[in-house]
This record gives sequence, C-alpha cells and structure tokens, in this order.
Amino acid sequence: MPSINPISRRDFLWHTGGGITGVALSQMLARDAMASTPTPRPEFNGGLHHPAKVKRVIQLFMNGGVSQMDTFDYKPELERLNGQMIGPKEKPEGQTGPAGAVMKSPFEFKQYGQSGRWVSSVFPHQAKWVDEMAFLMAMTTKTSVHGPGSYMMNTGFLLPGFPCMGSWISYGLGSLTDNLPTFVVLPDVRGLPYNQKGNFSSGFLPSRHQGTIINAGSPQPVPDLFADPRHTFASKEGDQAAMSLLQKMNRQHAAMHPEDTRLEARIASYELAAKMQLSAPEAFDLTRETAATRTAYGMDAPITEDFGRRCLLARRLIERGSRVVQVWSGPQGAVNNWDNHGNIPNELPPIATSVDLPIAGLLGDLKSRGLLDDTLVIFTTEFGRTPFAQGSVGRDHNGNSFVTWMVGAGIKAGTAYGRSDDLGFKAAEGITYCYDLHATILHLMGIDHQKLTFRTAGVDRRLTDVHGNVVKDILS
Repeated sequence: MPSINPISRRDFLWHTGGGITGVALSQMLARDAMASTPTPRPEFNGGLHHPAKVKRVIQLFMNGGVSQMDTFDYKPELERLNGQMIGPKEKPEGQTGPAGAVMKSPFEFKQYGQSGRWVSSVFPHQAKWVDEMAFLMAMTTKTSVHGPGSYMMNTGFLLPGFPCMGSWISYGLGSLTDNLPTFVVLPDVRGLPYNQKGNFSSGFLPSRHQGTIINAGSPQPVPDLFADPRHTFASKEGDQAAMSLLQKMNRQHAAMHPEDTRLEARIASYELAAKMQLSAPEAFDLTRETAATRTAYGMDAPITEDFGRRCLLARRLIERGSRVVQVWSGPQGAVNNWDNHGNIPNELPPIATSVDLPIAGLLGDLKSRGLLDDTLVIFTTEFGRTPFAQGSVGRDHNGNSFVTWMVGAGIKAGTAYGRSDDLGFKAAEGITYCYDLHATILHLMGIDHQKLTFRTAGVDRRLTDVHGNVVKDILS
C-alpha cells in the first residue's frame, strides 16, 4: 500500500480554491509576517517611531501594595486627624474589611536633597537619590484586588490573556544580543507573585516574547541548561547532532503549521539555550564582582541578600544585552510581601529594609558605569493602602492612589508630578494610570504607544488599550 503523506492546511486551501484561496492565503501570511516583525530604524537611535533615549529597562515591582503614606507620600493631616472615624461608611470594593479610624504614619519623615522630597525612615538609602528621581505622586488604578491590579500594572488590562509591557517591548524592538533573553524576570526566591506567570505572559503576541524566568537563588539559575553529569552519554558532540536533527524536524513541522507560534518560540528557546551555554555562566557568576560591589548591593546581610543578588544580576544582564529585566519583591500570599493588613509598624520595615539598600546600590552602580545614560529604572506596585486603620495598626488595599518613581535616561531629575488628597486616600491632581506610565516608558524607548499594535481577533490591540498620554512633565 502506498504511503499517504499528510496535507497541510496551506496545501489544502491552495488546491481546493483552484489557487485563488492560496494566493489570498499567501498575501495574508506575508502581511502577518511583516506585522509580527517591526523593524527599528537606525536613524531613530534604536527607536521604532522616533529617536530613543532609553535602550534598556529595569523594573522593580513591589508585590502586595506599598503603603504610600508610610514611604513617599508625607501627609501631616494624618497626625491632626489621627483616631477620627471619617472614612467610608461602607466597605469599598477590593478592601477586606470596613474602614477604621484615621491612622498617622508610625514612621518619621524628613526632607532630602535640593528637591526637598519627603521620605520616611523606612527608606534611608533611597532617600539619598531623590534628586535623581522623578515621582508620579498620583498613580491610580481601576481595582483594589491584587490579581487584577497586578495584571493592570503589567499588561494594561484587568483580565488575563494580554501581553505584558516587557513582551510588547521585545516585540517592538527585538533583542540587543543573541546570547541572552531579551525579557528576563527575576522573581522573589520565596515564590512567584500574584497571577504567577500571567504577569510575564506574551498573551496573543508570538510566544517567543514572553518573559524568561530566572531563579537567581538556585545553583542553576537556568534549569537544565547543561546535562546532568550522571548522564555520560550526553556529550557536547551528541548534543550538537541531536539538535541538528531536531531542528530539521521542527522546521518541517513549522512550515506545515505557520499559524502556530508556540513551536517557533520553542525552537528559538532551544537556539538561545545553546548560545547561553557559553554566555550564561559568565553573566550569572556574581563572584566576578568585587567585594565592595557585593556589599553595596547588600549581599553581606541575610535580609538584603536575595533582592541585592537579583538587582546585581539585573545590572549584569542589561549590561550584556538583555533589554527588559523585572525584579520582584515579595511572593503572593499574606506574608513576606507588601500586603501589610495586620501591623504596619512591624510588617513594613522588614520588607522595606530588604529592598532599600539594594536599590540604592543598583542606582549607584548604574551611574558609576555610565549605564544610566541609556537605562531606565522604575519602582512601582499594583496599588496603595488606606489612610484608615484596618484592625488597630494595619492598612487595607487602596487602588485610589499610590506612588511610582523613575530614574535614568530621559528623566527630569528631582521632579514630581501630581498629588493625592490631604489624607493620601485618593489621587487629586495630575492623575496617572498604568496607561500613562506605559506610554511614557514606550516614548522614551522610541515607540509611539498608539502605533505599536498587533491585530488579533479582528482588533488592533496595543499595550495602552485606547488610553494613555506621555507624562511630559517628568521628561528632560
């Protein structure tokens, strides 16, 4: 019996349509191929639509909801009204309990730098950098629930299934090197944040643009990059022969299924893994850094070692060509993060201490190496917390106001935009959403947020949905 070769969807359409459908299909595939590979123009300094000031991004994400009135948003009115019951009578959406009495911050605030920016005692090291920072003091969001809030700050949408900012940047600008991932995620050693890997998803973009998760606390940050020594048959020569055969089979399969990006992403990941066998050991080897550098990042103290290690690794990765690196503080759950419902005086200082010195060390290291000339550092969270007590000394979720800061290329140093009300409960002036933050970041990278689109399900989607304005007041 003669063998029967499987026919691809492309071949089926070509033959059944007498060639007409095949022509249409060819045009559609060609259009999709062009649409999926935007090409930055050299005269735009690496940008896609206009000259770029930023080449690389390090995003520091504080998981759980940082209390703004206990860190960067000084509110003297809380002291005057401390103990008074003037909060909402009914429990707002997303909060876990009714509003208690007004609670003043238990931490001392001081003014720092020529800008006179107020910072609390929980951030003594970051406070020294306020004259380099640009603050968004009236950030707000559409929810006070962790999962949707984290999705919104990362993807611009409250629901799963949409690409995150790192994936959009990878899609729009591509890689700076062939030897390291374009978009890297460094989660807390204690676990992934709310939404797990959904925060780093490429959504409907080609799968190769999703975040590459690196376990910085493991002896093997990239698992299975090298064969287990027990398997003596897995030699370098054998790997090369197997990879060659596998690549041939994969390419044949990909040609028959051009609509499925998962295989292409898998092929790209295998190719990247092969290249990382040479580059990753050096990039992840922090012993190559001086003792003074490791100390500056807080790697000598148990409380700062993990976050400091990942901040240092972020610097090494962007220095070697990774374009976007996310460093997360805190896993999901009720402890060891910024979700301080029970006791602000006891819960906030440890998590703040764990990141404060490493962040200052990162900024100092980037500046001394000249990397801040084309790198942007972002500090943010999914929402803030209430000025009203939860229980006796905790604070509940609050999506109405929180703080984000940025440092680096294209940023007007020592500035602030917007303000919250006198209690820090709601954004009052210069209100900014994730859309505005994302539009500003893309703008600095040479991307017009309205033009970076991807057509899916008949809709031209973008990171900023149908919203967003560049916050020009904080740009140099």
